[in-house]
Amino acid sequence: MVKNMKKEMKNENRDNVAAIGIGAMIVFIALILVAAVAAAVIIQTAEKLQQNAQTTGEDTTDMMASKITIKSVLITNTDDLYVTFELAPGSDPVQATTIQWLIACDDGNFGETDTGDFATQGTSTAAADLTGTTQATINPGATYTVQLDPQTCTPVANDQHTLNVQSGTGGFTYEVLNYGGSINDGEVVI
Repeated sequence: MVKNMKKEMKNENRDNVAAIGIGAMIVFIALILVAAVAAAVIIQTAEKLQQNAQTTGEDTTDMMASKITIKSVLITNTDDLYVTFELAPGSDPVQATTIQWLIACDDGNFGETDTGDFATQGTSTAAADLTGTTQATINPGATYTVQLDPQTCTPVANDQHTLNVQSGTGGFTYEVLNYGGSINDGEVVI
């Protein structure tokens, strides 16, 4: 009987060691689970930040890539404006129908404007005449001209008007048309 009790005591000691080992294993597994959840949250946050940055970058590229750069504006036929322009560097080709213009003037009545698009105004280039084509493609690296025929905001000596141009979903181009003391043909207003 004494022998049996000694064996049972040894088994009890071994059971305590096993209980400590199981407890340590439970804590270890819990730490692994917490670390996995934390890693998943960090990875998800990093992915979302990357997607937001990429979307913002693409939006900015779209806004700037198809922006119109106005080189000069001359008066022609006493009240028409001859605009020389090109796409900003790195732009994608743009259809002339998507390029909208607006001239704002204040000849005593606030809010007077003239509007149109570059396709219906007769866009042309030195290489090929695109007048009357509604699907004229404006390509980067080339200089184009368009003659605008404002009906309300015609050039007035010693006055200024605002020319706004937007290309599709691209950014706005804003220029002030400064008319000097003379509004004769060939006068430069930008």
